[in-house]
Amino acid sequence: MRNSPQDRLADVAAAAVEVAVESVAAGTYTGGVGRALSAVIAKVGARITLDAELRGFSSGWQEAVAALTAEPSAPAAAAPVFRMPARPGGAERT
Repeated sequence: MRNSPQDRLADVAAAAVEVAVESVAAGTYTGGVGRALSAVIAKVGARITLDAELRGFSSGWQEAVAALTAEPSAPAAAAPVFRMPARPGGAERT
């Protein structure tokens, strides 16, 4: 059994192709069978995508909360500020 989302989707697509081949061999393949198999692949793909997005959001949220609650080990240094040189002629153009 594979664990990555891409591998799971590949397994489902391979199974759908096997079912389509068996259906053709039995003489029962129709457009409806093809649409049904495509719908299965699309649904599994959508679920895998949703799971990946939720996992990404959850881990990102956990990182953000950890960053907010973490005690800094050293005081943060002030960021350097660079001033832009004055424009020749002084006034803004309109």
